[in-house]
Amino acid sequence: LLGIGSLVFLYLLIAMSMIDYDTQFLLDNMTLPLLWLGLLINLNGTLVPLHDAVIGAVVGYMSLWTVNFLYKLVRGHDGMMGGDFKLLAALGAWMGWAMLPAIILLSSGVGAVIGLSMMFFKGQASDKKIPFGPYLAGAGLLALLYGHQIMTAFQQYSTP
Repeated sequence: LLGIGSLVFLYLLIAMSMIDYDTQFLLDNMTLPLLWLGLLINLNGTLVPLHDAVIGAVVGYMSLWTVNFLYKLVRGHDGMMGGDFKLLAALGAWMGWAMLPAIILLSSGVGAVIGLSMMFFKGQASDKKIPFGPYLAGAGLLALLYGHQIMTAFQQYSTP
């Protein structure tokens, strides 16, 4: 089940990245099956214990929802769309809550560097929308492939 599930995971991440890049939308008919598949994969603790997967899905969704809520309070409009929340929820369902900080830091860091580069080198306006899904997907793929190494490095550099 993990092998087939991993292929579906990869296929959906690639498809969602391309669609989000072109349209700035992540479709429910891709994000939600990815979330459910992550929970099913972890029913027997294949990647993480089921309770870590469920907490990961909830925390993944709510973390970006909260950031967007606060952004909307300050700026008066959304900073990201609901598909981003659902994609991070799906990644949390696959890899558990403990991997979420690394996924968020990696995707945000790469997204910020690329966004600033586009502003600096291409002269794009700072208010131009940049799809976040491809960065979440890339960080999620790295987390699936190298999760243990990422967690080891993350713990090594985050402890005093």
